Amino acid sequence: MQIIDTATQLCAVIGNPIEHSLSPTMHNAAYAAAGLNCVYLAFKVEDLRGCLAGMRAFPSFRGMSVTIPHKVAIMDLLDEVEPMAQHVGSVNTVTHEKGRLIGSTTDGAGALRAFSDAGVSMDGKKVLFVGSGGAVRAVSFAVAEMTSAKAITILGMEREQVAGLVADLKAKAGANVSGGDSATDLAEAMRDHDIVMHGTPLGMYPHNDATCLPKESFRRNQVVFDMVYRPFKTRLLCEAEQAGCVTIPGIHMLVNQAVLQFERWTGLPAPVEAMRSAVMPLLETE
Repeated sequence: MQIIDTATQLCAVIGNPIEHSLSPTMHNAAYAAAGLNCVYLAFKVEDLRGCLAGMRAFPSFRGMSVTIPHKVAIMDLLDEVEPMAQHVGSVNTVTHEKGRLIGSTTDGAGALRAFSDAGVSMDGKKVLFVGSGGAVRAVSFAVAEMTSAKAITILGMEREQVAGLVADLKAKAGANVSGGDSATDLAEAMRDHDIVMHGTPLGMYPHNDATCLPKESFRRNQVVFDMVYRPFKTRLLCEAEQAGCVTIPGIHMLVNQAVLQFERWTGLPAPVEAMRSAVMPLLETE
C-alpha cells in the first residue's frame, strides 16, 4: 500500500466525549512515533453524505473512524463494505483507496488481538458474552469467524436483540451459538464457560462501583474480559482477579482496534507501545 505523505486521518461523528479524547491521543502519538506527516482530528458530523463527498474530494484524506450515531447509516453511502462489517451490520473504519471508500470493522479483531497479546487462545473453548449490543455483536462475530471456539452463548436483557444476534451468528457465521436471559441464566452459564466477555456499559466511569457479574460466580483460571475501558481496572476485573481469574482490561481492545486502523491507513506496523502509553495515564488515575 502506498503511503500518502500528507495524509490527514480524521476521526468523525464522535458521539462519546471520552472516545473523542482517547482516539486522537492514540493516533497522533502513533504518527509522531512513526515519523509520519499525518494528523488525526475529531469532528462532529451531522451531514454524513456531505462529509463523505468531502473525503472523496480530498485525496490525502486517508481514513476515518466512525462512531455513534453513524456506524450503520454510513454503510449505504460507501463503495464497498467488507464481509465482516456486513455481517456485524456496522462500520467503524473507512479507508480512502483512490477515490473509493471502503468500510470495515476493527472492533472484533481488536478484541481478539488483546486475547492473543495475553497469551489466551479461544480454540476449543466455550465463550460467554454478557450483553447483546453493538460491541458484543462485533466481537462475537470475530470469535465465530476468526477462532475455533467450541461454543458461544449470548446473555442479555433485551430478548429480541439477543434472539436476533443468535440467529445472525448461526446464519452468517455458522456458529454453534445459543442465547438466554442474563437475569436468570447467568449463574449457570458462568459455571459452564471458559471465557467470559462483559459487553454492557455497567462499570464505566464515573459509575465505577457498578457490575452485573456477582463475584461468587467467577471460577479460578476462568478468563474474564471487560469491554469497559475506563477505569483501566473495573470492579468486575478486580473481583475476577481476586477469584483467581485471568483478566484482560478493555483498554487493550480499544488500543488494538486503533492499531488495526493505523496499519490499514498507512501500510506500516503500528507503534503499539506508543499508542498504549499515550492513553494509559488518562485511565490509571480513575
